[in-house]
Amino acid sequence: MTASFSNLSLAPTLARAVAEMGYESMTPIQAQAIPVVLTGQDVMGAAQTGTGKTAAFSLPLLQRLLKHENPSTSPARHPVRALVLLPTRELADQVAQQIKLYAKYTQLRSAVVFGGMDMKPQTLELKKGVEVLVATPGRLLDHIEAKNAVLNQVEYVVLDEADRMLDIGFLPDLQRILSYLPKTRTTLLFSATFSPEIKRLASSYLQNPITIEVARPNETAATVEQRFYAAQDDDKRRVIRKVLDERGIKQAFIFVNSKLGCGRLAPRWNERVCALPPCTVTRVRTNASRPWRLSSRARSICWCVPTWPRGVWTSRMCLRSSTLTCLSTPRTTCTASAARVAPAPRVWR
Repeated sequence: MTASFSNLSLAPTLARAVAEMGYESMTPIQAQAIPVVLTGQDVMGAAQTGTGKTAAFSLPLLQRLLKHENPSTSPARHPVRALVLLPTRELADQVAQQIKLYAKYTQLRSAVVFGGMDMKPQTLELKKGVEVLVATPGRLLDHIEAKNAVLNQVEYVVLDEADRMLDIGFLPDLQRILSYLPKTRTTLLFSATFSPEIKRLASSYLQNPITIEVARPNETAATVEQRFYAAQDDDKRRVIRKVLDERGIKQAFIFVNSKLGCGRLAPRWNERVCALPPCTVTRVRTNASRPWRLSSRARSICWCVPTWPRGVWTSRMCLRSSTLTCLSTPRTTCTASAARVAPAPRVWR
């Protein structure tokens, strides 16, 4: 039987917002995580992006923070009580918008800070006081060093998409941020997989966490369609062209395993092609929080990624709501997990 939001003992202000957003049945991660977070225990949750994790941690945190809500205009009455860390500005902005919707009938304040924009508007918002702060690690450290953000009263910290933060290389930043927080707090860690790095992070900063797993390791989100085509090396470019034409794909990421391959592939279309600069794995990780803007006129995107060690990362990070097509020579294995095998076309002319 599917759990219902109406069965949760949420405050009337939160329940009203949830009802207006059309929430009825809880997803598995919500049904398992919300009751545990309401008790104030540390949680390690394994769930893919798009499974409702934001509500799974936001609603119980807001419920527990309602004891601090007040109408005062003094910033001192609105210290940061909950900190939510995410790897990219897009995710941070998305989570912040959801939290604002959940809390719109309360007197709790929330704000979001991320890189790629001027710090001044963010500083002005932080100076007014906020109870819930959503941030990317790098920009949060900038505000901490500038004395704009004080975290000595944080009661709850959420590390969302922890595996992606580690992929991007945020571990040193995470350790610095966590060192500014009180030792007594509730820590929630959500990740798609429990890698050895995630487990070490959890053992260092979580106290007797409750483990919740609603997805198999390396399982791809249900919103991602994966197809596998076997093709000879000389046919791969024609296969790509055929796939784009048959499916009517206007924009696509095309991942290749070398700079030379990127240079050879990009000029083969007469349509407008945006070829990103050749890059190394290190550069991809550095720029992951600053995604390239896609031109609406671009036919396809050719992005040189030399031998990325975690193919599943590609499907989670870049193709969350798209089709992941893997072209591979016969007798080799597609790096994407659980790829659906499609028969190889006989003629590509």
